[in-house]
Amino acid sequence: MARPERQLQPGFTLVELLVVVALLGLLTTAGLAQIGRDFARERVENASRRLALGLELGRVAASRQGRPCGLRLSASGWQAPAGSNLPACQDAQLDLAEGVVDPAVRIEHNLPDQVRFSSNGLVLDGGTVRVAAAGTDLVRCLVMSLPLGVVRLGRWQDDSCRPDAAL
Repeated sequence: MARPERQLQPGFTLVELLVVVALLGLLTTAGLAQIGRDFARERVENASRRLALGLELGRVAASRQGRPCGLRLSASGWQAPAGSNLPACQDAQLDLAEGVVDPAVRIEHNLPDQVRFSSNGLVLDGGTVRVAAAGTDLVRCLVMSLPLGVVRLGRWQDDSCRPDAAL
């Protein structure tokens, strides 16, 4: 009796499967790294915009109240000034990472202990705020210049705040 000849089924070898799995792993790792950089960049962008929004809310509050008020910039955002005779600007206290569980945003500034607003909404104090986060090289800056309290957002480069066309 003759044995029937076995036909080989087409398929992949173990080596081919291992190469495909390794390539998929590399692509996944590269994608996850890019997603981490994108999230860090968004945290910086969000925090810098909320900084500017807090200042605008302070202006509006002072103007609406018809009296001077103040805000203090802490690591988490705009807060009521501590130990001050100047009242806090109503509805202007703003967390920089609202809705974000772990913001990991670093803020450095040379602002006074409290930023004061005049009764007509002018910012009476100036300074520079830098916003950065681990995972991205983007550093945003916010400059408040006197005497009118003009606020400008930019990009921190070469130890200065420069205009950024992306804004």
